[in-house]
Amino acid sequence: MTRPVDPITDADLHAYIDDQLGVQRRIEVEAYLSRDPAMAARLMSDLRGHDELRLALADQMVVGHLATYEAARRLARGLSRDVFIGKFRRIAAVIALMAIGWVAHAEFGAWGITESAASAAPPAYVDAATQAHRTALVRASMRSQPGLPDYDREEIRSATAIVVPDLPAGWRVLDVQIFPSTFGPSVEMAVSTEALGTLSLFAVRPGNFTVRPTTTASRNEVTAVYWQIGEVAYALVGAAEGQALAEAAAKLAKTLY
Repeated sequence: MTRPVDPITDADLHAYIDDQLGVQRRIEVEAYLSRDPAMAARLMSDLRGHDELRLALADQMVVGHLATYEAARRLARGLSRDVFIGKFRRIAAVIALMAIGWVAHAEFGAWGITESAASAAPPAYVDAATQAHRTALVRASMRSQPGLPDYDREEIRSATAIVVPDLPAGWRVLDVQIFPSTFGPSVEMAVSTEALGTLSLFAVRPGNFTVRPTTTASRNEVTAVYWQIGEVAYALVGAAEGQALAEAAAKLAKTLY
């Protein structure tokens, strides 16, 4: 029987901003935000403002008096709450969460894989995903290193706070491994597909909250399509043609909403 989820309140969202929630409640808040794009956009703006204030206050702490710092800290918390309940009007974008990405507010144009985004360096976790893929290929070639294809999605979610996407019909799991990473365990899954060959699905918590549409990066005959939903980032890695891999990644991402 599925455990009922308590309604997400303003207090939960503010505690999320302040990083005061347990892992289970954070997952519930993130699931709620994935269904409410406008609220997710507001929360992301709040997080940025909150962090900017903390950074500014940290700089002032070097030369400021402790009492002044405490007063500023209370003011920052008050401003953060005011922002959250709607008094902060300059929201950067009203975001529509879509299966293949985000559509930005008309003032800023559509979000997608732009020329500038394509030329930017991929996040660090993409390199980790590529290394995990190469390691999986080496492991698959060794008879002394049998794969472990059985896995429990709910157990992985409970242990790592990572949701594994639903795999398409015909994809066969070869191996599932848990690796250490900076912000907690990561998950690497090797799968065999008829159309795309052997792929690796990598998932990790990179330490920031954002929503990133599927983006393609290629290096040394290996292509990675990566995306992020909330606090979890994903990468689908393989030697398949980029467009076909991007379409497969978009279908995986859709199962997470």
